[in-house]
Amino acid sequence: MRLPHRSRLPRTFAAFQSPSYRIMWPANFSSLLSRWMQMTLLGWMVLTLTDSAFLVSLVGFFSLAPMLFVGLLSGVLADRFDRLKLLRVTQVVGFVAGIGMAAILVMGREEFWHAYVTITLVGSAWALELPTRRSMIHDLVGSNGVTNAVALDSIGMNASAMVGPALAGVLISQVDVVGGYVAVVVFSMVSMVLVWMLRLDIKGRASAARRRMMVDLLVGVRYTLRQRTLLAVVLITIVMNVLFFPYRFLIPVIARDVLGVGPDLMGLMDSVAGLGASAGAIAIASSTNMRRHGLIFIGGSVLAAVCLMGFSFSKVYLMSLALLLVLGAGTAGFSTMQATVVMLVARAGMRGKALGVISLAIGTSPAGSLIVGALAERIGAPMAITIISGVSLSLLFLIGLLMPSIRAQTRLKGDGE
Repeated sequence: MRLPHRSRLPRTFAAFQSPSYRIMWPANFSSLLSRWMQMTLLGWMVLTLTDSAFLVSLVGFFSLAPMLFVGLLSGVLADRFDRLKLLRVTQVVGFVAGIGMAAILVMGREEFWHAYVTITLVGSAWALELPTRRSMIHDLVGSNGVTNAVALDSIGMNASAMVGPALAGVLISQVDVVGGYVAVVVFSMVSMVLVWMLRLDIKGRASAARRRMMVDLLVGVRYTLRQRTLLAVVLITIVMNVLFFPYRFLIPVIARDVLGVGPDLMGLMDSVAGLGASAGAIAIASSTNMRRHGLIFIGGSVLAAVCLMGFSFSKVYLMSLALLLVLGAGTAGFSTMQATVVMLVARAGMRGKALGVISLAIGTSPAGSLIVGALAERIGAPMAITIISGVSLSLLFLIGLLMPSIRAQTRLKGDGE
């Protein structure tokens, strides 16, 4: 399926010409909204139960650990099997996890380790969902529409990151964590119903179906690592997930112990980053004749890391919000162009596998959660964030210098290549 050449919609929303995309987008938003709410709810729950920065960081560890084990396999599955069925499985798993945690909270039997079990299930569903959904996006809109469609997808991801933590923070302050989980279950149900409404005929390619799965795994890894541009995307993804994004898991600690604010203003901190990311993604979706996708990818990463270093020194709440706003705009370049570059550079039949390798790179994030959690426990959360932002900046500059193809004009691969 491809987008028509003419549209009554503004260019920013061109991908919504696809009826299936119009259903997939709100389904994804609802699913991610529940996921972001759970990150905030469970992080605050663990902090109040244990008063440990390290144990709070483990919420992030267990949320992303499945990426390391499920991510690469999910890319192969997305190329071999019915992607819609895979997507439906992820929604059921997420819904069941939310129902289970909500029941524990209602009974008043919560323990800090319950957060880890719940977020591991949610993370496993996300690890399968991400490459599956983004492989479907290319099938829906084609190479010409993929930048716009992924940008709109990123807007949904960033908007959920903006609304979810803020909503969770308000609910914690008003009706405690248990009330927040009631909302989580509702949003999970909405997402599940919408995915069941989708009617698509997008399955794995027959050529891939004839291969053994282990062969597909090796082929995907070999192909991705031999393409210099794709390799640069993998390396930058590892840097950002190990050394940058783990800062999120220390937000409850920074909010309470450094800035002296409660759960409602804590939720606003994550939301402001999501607001900046949404604005950046809208700008990308509205752009025309984009040629250097990789330059936006690495440039946004550098901007975000610079702002994170500034955030680590801030002791003023409003200054912290301003830095997080610009940081979010930088992450829009990273998150939007990460999948876009892969789908434009990888040839047909390899996109799902290449996205699976990216999911594997995202799966390195748990290592970062452990590192930043251990550092925060030993030297304090602000200094831990200073260190990880400084190291990430150094590595980003090194990758950009040694792998110039990531900064060059994107060379597109057609469906027949």
